[in-house]
Amino acid sequence: MSSPDAAQVPRVDESESETTSRLDALLDEFALARDDHVNAPGYVVRPDDVQAVLRTLKREAGFDHLSCVTAQEYEDRYESIYHLKRYDDPTEEVSVVVPAAKDDPVSESGEAIFRTADWHEREAYDLIGIEYADHPDLRRILLPETWQGHPLSMDYDQNRPQIVPLREHANPLEPDREVGDTDTMLLNVGPHHPATHGVLHVKVTLDGEQVADVDPDIGYIHRCEEQMCQQGTYRHQIMPYPDRWDWGGGGLLNEWAYARAAERLAEIDVPEYAQVVRTMAAELSRMLSHFLAVGAYALDVMGDFSATFMYAIRDRERIQNLLEDLTGQRLMFNYFRLGGVVWDLPEPREEYLSKVRDFLDDVPANLAEYHDLLTANEIMQIRTVDTGVLPPEVAKSYGCTGPVARGSGVDYDLRRDDPYGYYDQLDWDVVVEDGCDNFSRLLVRLREIEESAKVVEQCLDLLEGWPEDERTIQANVPRTLKPDPDAEVYSAVEAAKGELGIYVRSDGTDSPARFKIRGPSFSNLQALPEMAEGEMIPDLIASLGSLDTIMGEVDR
Repeated sequence: MSSPDAAQVPRVDESESETTSRLDALLDEFALARDDHVNAPGYVVRPDDVQAVLRTLKREAGFDHLSCVTAQEYEDRYESIYHLKRYDDPTEEVSVVVPAAKDDPVSESGEAIFRTADWHEREAYDLIGIEYADHPDLRRILLPETWQGHPLSMDYDQNRPQIVPLREHANPLEPDREVGDTDTMLLNVGPHHPATHGVLHVKVTLDGEQVADVDPDIGYIHRCEEQMCQQGTYRHQIMPYPDRWDWGGGGLLNEWAYARAAERLAEIDVPEYAQVVRTMAAELSRMLSHFLAVGAYALDVMGDFSATFMYAIRDRERIQNLLEDLTGQRLMFNYFRLGGVVWDLPEPREEYLSKVRDFLDDVPANLAEYHDLLTANEIMQIRTVDTGVLPPEVAKSYGCTGPVARGSGVDYDLRRDDPYGYYDQLDWDVVVEDGCDNFSRLLVRLREIEESAKVVEQCLDLLEGWPEDERTIQANVPRTLKPDPDAEVYSAVEAAKGELGIYVRSDGTDSPARFKIRGPSFSNLQALPEMAEGEMIPDLIASLGSLDTIMGEVDR
């Protein structure tokens, strides 16, 4: 888009939907211009109108889900994009585009309206250099506070030496307390504690045995995934990366997130047969992730290594064998391609389908064992019921999705609410629990394994009877993809941890100009202080484990 002019008036196309026309009227006093994206209408607003616009969209138009904040730099300006949806209908979307001056990139913070903007804006400040006025805690989030420069800014000097001193951690509460009035202690959980599910450092301030303050410290394995994707080509070089965002087994779901975004951008239609194969593979991948989540949770909360954890590894091995037969890999699958999948089911076909059915036949009995060992376990109940409480409105404000949100009674699942693949043709249920606690999140994952098995079984029935001459696994996609310049899209799928979104801006070449990853664990982890503060230190570990955080999609 061109640099906005305050004199511009939002364009109104007579063919626009009723929703878009209503948004035009609602934002008439704020909008400088329209900057529509492939997925949603976009409105350009002044940097000092951010809160007013977000408040209007949330209260008067029902856009209560801030999915993502994307920041980028152009030759003539900086830009923040707030990607908004509705929890009750994510197909209705709107983009709020906020340009900031090149010589003074300052924009109003959206944190007062959506708590999830806190971490997203901190990342934009850290990597791009945009400052957000009135942000409650504007400091770096991935890089050390002493880092010089902003790595994604155009004038960043990559050869500049960096000095990162080792400094003592400060107790964030101590300056606010009178001497002798408290018994506070700073406790470092991580960055190598096994309960953190990755290289996560949690700074915990204890008042006696009670958690008084929690500050997750991330960025230990930031690997510049977005920048590597920007250097790769749409057609061939980006797809291997998504598997690495979730080493728990949800890689095929991540591949689908990129595929869906790129296919929308390039207007690629996926053959129906390939959609069925994708759906089956994705749900096996979800089960692979959930088995690890529940098995590791038993280890976190009860130290149960010999029974539940090993049972989970046993079931994961069976799924990994099936996915290895299908994709050639046990974890970094690289099976999806733009327009479909790389190859059909392995031969002999009937033998492979029979192997999958044999596994599914054992799922009900195995799940009954998990319920006996976990949900019916008195120790697990004591440790998880009414701990880590996350009310539904708080979960929404933080942008929580997936089992974390559904465990708080938020009935939100993109497979049903923004259908893709073959999900809308199959019979399955969205699992929702309203306990809002650690136990509910565990129960959601166990029940979702059951629903995934139902989806896979129906896909097997379809694949078994599919005519051989109609088994098209991939659309006719050009070898080199060059989407139109300045086309922008944000698209998401229901990954193992929740909403995994991808923003792509094209520049007319065969590589993205901007590639932004919205990892569900990023927003879910941000809600940890809400769940843990005021509780005991063992409850903090149980709450952290209940998030099923994978740091690969947090740090990226």
